Amino acid sequence: MVIKKTILSFLFVCITVLASAQDEDIFGISTKAKNPKSESAVGNIYRNVLEMFSLEISGGGAYHQFSQEFYSPNLDLYPNFQQYQNFDEPLDISEENPLEMKSNEWAFPQLDAGLRINLFNLLTIGGGYGQEWGKMSTMRGGNFEFPFEGGSYQVSKFYGTVGLVLFDAKRRQSFLRWKYRRYASSNYYMQSELTQRSRQQYPWRFILEGEFGQLKMKNFVDESVVGNTSMYEPKLAVADKPYMGIALRIERDFSEYTKMFIKGGAEFREFTYAASDFSEVQDLKQTLYGMQVGFAIRFPGTKRCKIAGCGVVMKHLHNGIEYRGSGIFNYQNRKVGQWY
Repeated sequence: MVIKKTILSFLFVCITVLASAQDEDIFGISTKAKNPKSESAVGNIYRNVLEMFSLEISGGGAYHQFSQEFYSPNLDLYPNFQQYQNFDEPLDISEENPLEMKSNEWAFPQLDAGLRINLFNLLTIGGGYGQEWGKMSTMRGGNFEFPFEGGSYQVSKFYGTVGLVLFDAKRRQSFLRWKYRRYASSNYYMQSELTQRSRQQYPWRFILEGEFGQLKMKNFVDESVVGNTSMYEPKLAVADKPYMGIALRIERDFSEYTKMFIKGGAEFREFTYAASDFSEVQDLKQTLYGMQVGFAIRFPGTKRCKIAGCGVVMKHLHNGIEYRGSGIFNYQNRKVGQWY
């Protein structure tokens, strides 16, 4: 019995030593400490900051809805407003009881390009520029309609984003430790299973993202639709208020530096529609429910190894400086073997 306990204790010590040894591989790369990436302190800071940034492009489409609460004491200012049924019906509206009007259509394509910063795998901030092409149908409410003079619009936008990382590899490790908490530390089998699962490469990341920005309308369906009450440039519109949106972003890493993502959410926008003599305006609201697919590349902070004869494909050290031995489309932190 004593011999059995001794053997089990020896195996436990060996497993513990091996587990701690894997935090640093044979090339001296530690997962707990940042290795120097440049010969100078300034260069090292620059490269550590550089790898926080990533470029991304995305495209997709959206289902959108325009709505307005229509009221005017002088309907002659809106020659497009009319009754579309065959019978006449008095229009009973007031400032307290406006006419609810809506239209539904599609916006496609939506193209975005931007820059994003990863802050400690907890928050992401970024910004970019986008273009959107959409269709717009006649707005209707009750037996009345409000047709526009065309059927399409174009929007350009400048936007910023803030994201909260909900789940990723580190949070998965925390979840696994919580899940395995019911097993005693002396249960070597389950503790070994926990260690192996914690060290598996987990490529998924879930981010709750907020977006805000400014729109500029081009070639809108009706020159009376403007983003402000100016009567001088009705064809080039800017939204009265910054638009806002919320989305769930799901990322899938292909390597340490490249990833694909899909993002779905809603945007909320506001515009104004001017009367024929610009004496009054009507508020328009647009809600979009969109989906986008994109690709992102993170700037590599670790330089590519160019030393002749060095065939190491992992991250490794030369004279105390960290280098990577493979391209940005391959995983760099490889603790077991060499993946080609």
